[in-house]
Amino acid sequence: QVTLVESGGGSVQAGGSLRLSCVASGSIYSTYCAGWFRQALGKERKGVAAIDSDGSISYHDSVKGRFTISQDNAKNTLYLQMNSLKPEDTAMYFCAAASPWASGNVCPQNLVPHLNYFGHGTQVTVSS
Repeated sequence: QVTLVESGGGSVQAGGSLRLSCVASGSIYSTYCAGWFRQALGKERKGVAAIDSDGSISYHDSVKGRFTISQDNAKNTLYLQMNSLKPEDTAMYFCAAASPWASGNVCPQNLVPHLNYFGHGTQVTVSS
């Protein structure tokens, strides 16, 4: 069992930045697929960014060049740095993970909403 707790959301104006954090605890193995997905009101979940234990990273096209996913394994923490925020980035953001993860399996961002574990989310609101 893995517990994920997100933080760092808030309200910003367009063009602003936020950094989301996700602290993981529980049965975390050395191999994993993890990332962030978001869900806007009335819309489907959308994978935003993913990272795996091999260091492979992927992003949804809509956030490339603006968002950066990173991790601090010593702290069991996943981050999402969000710059140049737009009103369309407004959503509840969730981190998600699956561990263990078979070596060689891809971990694309569109898979993130379907991973085994996810947290309660943190709200991001961007005003124009």
